[in-house]
Formats: sequence, C-alpha cells, structure tokens
Amino acid sequence: MTIAPQRVVTLHYVLSDTDGNVLDDSRARQTPLEYLHGHHNIVAGLERALDGQEAGAELSVTLMPVEAYGLRNEALVREVVRTAFPVDDLAPGMRFQTPGDDGPQVVTVVEVRDDTVLIDSNHPLAGHTLHYRLEVLSVRDATRAELAKGHPLPPGTDHGAVEDRKVL
Repeated sequence: MTIAPQRVVTLHYVLSDTDGNVLDDSRARQTPLEYLHGHHNIVAGLERALDGQEAGAELSVTLMPVEAYGLRNEALVREVVRTAFPVDDLAPGMRFQTPGDDGPQVVTVVEVRDDTVLIDSNHPLAGHTLHYRLEVLSVRDATRAELAKGHPLPPGTDHGAVEDRKVL
C-alpha cells in the first residue's frame, strides 16, 4: 500500500541540521512516528517527499526552511511584561505555550530584564535547512474515527468506533 491521503503512516526518522548534529531520533526514543497523511500532521515538504512511498522504503530528504518550519520572522521577537509569565525564576531558553491568533503557540524566552522579557515566537527550527533519514515501517487505511479526529488514535483504541450522539 502506498502513502496517500487518508492513510496512517508509521516511520522511524533521524533529523539532523546542516552540520550533521542529530536534533531528533525516533529510534533512540524507541518510538516511531505515526501520522495521518494529508492532514498537515507533519511539515509540508516531508509529507510531499513521502507521498507515494511504501512500507520498507528508506529515503533521505533535505528540506529548505520554507518547506519545513518557515523562514525566521524577526517581527515575532518582541518584548512583553514580566508579569505575563506564571513563574518568577525565568531564564533564557525556557519555553511557554500561549494563545495565538491561529491557536496555541510556543514562545521561547530570549532575555530576562527587570520588568520585561524578550520572547521569540518563531519555531525553534525556523530558518534552518533540515536533513531527514526516513524508514517507512507501515502504511494502512485510516479508520473513520481517525479521519474524524484528523490524527491516528492511540494503540488500544477501538479504531472502528465513532461515537454517535443522539439529540433528545
């Protein structure tokens, strides 16, 4: 079965930067990635590279920033009041989830000042060229429940069940 929209794909990957530094490795965590193809569950460039592949495929993919997490946008680096944070002992590198225009977003603390904090709302990998080594482990049709949710359901979930709600 080939990778196509409405199919659940399970794969192992190694993500590296342009210097060869490993940024993430699913095998090291012993947890393969499972995603619903065609539902924006992974970066667009990676999804395009996987389209049409089959279980057993091994490939290397290089993604330019625009195909991965986008270009850095310096307008997303801004100063906010220190009281906006739920903790007192802030440090550069700390990350917090905040509400954004398009839903929750993660911000990274860049600098802590007396009354303000400099934050960066760019994705940490924005502006980076990324290298993936991929091994497709399996491809299967998504269930109705998975299609309704927009992502694979956890192991042990009744994949065929879709909750019916009756209005009384």
